[in-house]
Amino acid sequence: MNTQQGTGDVSLSTMLDAVAKEKGIDRKVLVETVEQAILKAAQNAFGEDRELEAKFDETSGQIDLFMYMTVTEAAVEKPGSEVSHADALASGLEADVGEELGFQIFYLPKDIEKARQQDKEFGKILNIQMQRAQFGRIAAQAAKQVLIQRLRDAERDRVFNEYKDRKGELIRGIVRRFERGNNIIVDLGGTVEGVLPYREQTPREQYRAGDRIVALLKEIDRKGPGPQIVLSRGDPRLVEKLFEGEVPEIFEAIVQVKAVAREAGARTKIAVASRDSDVDPVGACVGMKGSRVQAVVQELRGEKIDIVPWDRDPARFVCAAIQPAEVHKVILDEADGRMELVVPDEKLSLAIGRKGQNVRLAAQLTGWKLDIISESKFRTMEEEAVAGLQTIQGVADPVARAMYRLGFRSVEEVAEASPEELSGIPGVGSVEHAGSVRDAAERALDEQRVTRVREVLSQGAAPGARDRMLLVRGIGDRLIEPLEQQGYRTPEDLVKETEDKLAVKSGLGIKKARALRQGAQQYLELEQRVRAEAKG
Repeated sequence: MNTQQGTGDVSLSTMLDAVAKEKGIDRKVLVETVEQAILKAAQNAFGEDRELEAKFDETSGQIDLFMYMTVTEAAVEKPGSEVSHADALASGLEADVGEELGFQIFYLPKDIEKARQQDKEFGKILNIQMQRAQFGRIAAQAAKQVLIQRLRDAERDRVFNEYKDRKGELIRGIVRRFERGNNIIVDLGGTVEGVLPYREQTPREQYRAGDRIVALLKEIDRKGPGPQIVLSRGDPRLVEKLFEGEVPEIFEAIVQVKAVAREAGARTKIAVASRDSDVDPVGACVGMKGSRVQAVVQELRGEKIDIVPWDRDPARFVCAAIQPAEVHKVILDEADGRMELVVPDEKLSLAIGRKGQNVRLAAQLTGWKLDIISESKFRTMEEEAVAGLQTIQGVADPVARAMYRLGFRSVEEVAEASPEELSGIPGVGSVEHAGSVRDAAERALDEQRVTRVREVLSQGAAPGARDRMLLVRGIGDRLIEPLEQQGYRTPEDLVKETEDKLAVKSGLGIKKARALRQGAQQYLELEQRVRAEAKG
């Protein structure tokens, strides 16, 4: 491939330099790419069986294509890569058997000025040059595709290396165009583009071509087609980064963002804490006359933001997170990661929020499951629970209320408690008496279960699987769903399973698994006895 160096002509070396500078790609990579492109085209034109080599000569600025053939004494078995000794001599070539001969088979006209004038795009110049060399349309197209793909791969590698360490940062760009599926293509500067997928956009935000946009660099897709930089406007980390840019105390790590819960376009709750006792974390984020938080709200197109003080005490943290509602009482269930929040009746709707948004975001922010109940309902639940606890023989109203205050809500919870736990309840007394209270609770629980089983069976139709499971001792509304998800839908399923396997699949531990199997067995025996009594 010869290129004239005179005035008005463009050498291949010059074109390589121009493309390397424009695309930011190593010139050696481009040289290898052109060599591979010429070689690929030659293989398509002359056959894959030929031994070909394309080499770029830096001195002359040309690519030479050679075909190599081995001299054989016997009959030629591979015509594309072998030549007989007799044919070599007949062609005037002095060569010994086994020697490798190289032939230059590729030559381009020196005058490519006309081609350059027709189209200055590097790939198309190469295309025209190769067609002039009579490689044919298919061979030229194959070479062009190799070149274009290599340039594309090199460009993607360059972009990846430039942005790989910026994941999670804010990116600023300009909206350029829209793709099918409502994805937005964002110009990030130079030749780099990012994509803001529809799923990462904020509801009710609209953009036009030319609008400036700030987004979070969520991920870099090195293998996928199209723009490889994936942006997000809906990620909770966007709010954190915006505050970092507006609040110097966050940037300097004096104030820490502990958690963020967000429903993009509607509302965000952000929990902050201070490492300096003299710095109010909430005040720092709000700013003078609300200037800092308003700057973030403006960037988020009016999204509401609640700034919450973080606290090591989970109850205090939850009470702050549920604001603006007031909480009068908190009941913790650490084993289940759940809290009941008692609020005034007139504040119930405020605590829950529109379509449950306030309590949902508070739960996400704190990591606790939250139940909101009004004071009137709480009092009703308390009276019902106290009345139920009084069905235990020997438990009067003061003891039942003391049990309730300490977290015992049902006869079943008393029956499952240890004598040591019960002895700490005011009015229960010694561990020995506590054991008697627990035995009485077990008897009361059995009586309740018998009554319930009789009620269910007396209805005529066979009880459903869930109704039967809820009659098994130890299974309540919170436990039944995880058991169903693991395939335990009936008491028979529990009885058939081994204790070890039940403990592993349910994640409840061997002690609880053993108790569930025993409870299921007792229920089946009870069910059989009640059915027999009904028939008799």
